[in-house]
Amino acid sequence: QVQLVESGGGLVQPGGSLRLSCAASGSIFSSDFMGWYRQGPGKQRELVARMSSGGTANYADSVKGRFTISRDNAKNTVYLQMNSLKPEDTAVYYCNLRNLGYSRNYWGQGTQVTVSS
Repeated sequence: QVQLVESGGGLVQPGGSLRLSCAASGSIFSSDFMGWYRQGPGKQRELVARMSSGGTANYADSVKGRFTISRDNAKNTVYLQMNSLKPEDTAVYYCNLRNLGYSRNYWGQGTQVTVSS
């Protein structure tokens, strides 16, 4: 199985920046997509950004131009650079790895991001 461990969350002021990291370990046969979802209180989990193994990135409209996703496939790690943070970015951010060939979907434990003055 695959384990995902996130780090980098915390408290930041509006306009500030954070960088999230997610390291994957275990039986990683294929990581077709790695990315980040977030979930605020009382809200559904939503896609923030994802990247294919080939480097194609997708972003939620709300974060385009502010967030940047990147992958280091050799280290089985995905990053999310978050700039110009807004209070509405406050959520628990979850790392996700999707293996299409094996029909598997793995989740990290989540890391809290709080944007507040």
